[in-house]
Amino acid sequence: MKNDRFCAHRDFLPEFCGKDILLAGVDEVGRGALFGPVVAAAIVLPLSALPELIKIGVKDSKQLSAYRREKLVKPIQEVVANWQLSYATVREIDELNILQASILAMKRAVLQLEVKPAICLVDGSVPIPELSILQKTIVKGDCRSSAIAAASILAKVWRDNWIASLAVQYPQYDLTANKGYPTKKHRLALKQFGPCSEHRFSFRPCRFRD
Repeated sequence: MKNDRFCAHRDFLPEFCGKDILLAGVDEVGRGALFGPVVAAAIVLPLSALPELIKIGVKDSKQLSAYRREKLVKPIQEVVANWQLSYATVREIDELNILQASILAMKRAVLQLEVKPAICLVDGSVPIPELSILQKTIVKGDCRSSAIAAASILAKVWRDNWIASLAVQYPQYDLTANKGYPTKKHRLALKQFGPCSEHRFSFRPCRFRD
């Protein structure tokens, strides 16, 4: 990916051309997992600070190793003006569906920001409802916007660490390795042991019962 394409927020925000506005990047992680919450992060920083995210190595979190993501957390937090994390629980996922729960988690993260941005760049195609802040959705935003990518990294590191902390309590699901995602070993464990309280019962692989 070329940096000029990754940094081209002027393409997303022509109305703010030449203005050093406060911009938020918003993303969620964990939509495809079978276990644990969906986690969202929102970061806010001046438009002029976006090149700093590129400089420290921010890019789509899926293109980074777990080690590299961990190492980027502190530098990202030092570049941005404010950041917040939030989530939707497994029960909210089951009650609302995963899309609506993901949007809820993102909305919670934005509303917790202590510095109000002029606009939010939101990953995906669905805007956050009833949000008073101007917003723009960007499909595949984590690989097109450094602000969204930075939010994705913070969310993924927090979620991965939280899931790993439960691995001792639920060793049968191989959580340290899969972080709650539907690997073959995880699916086999669900068939053998059934789901636990942190599984998403509305997801088909989690509907097994003893």
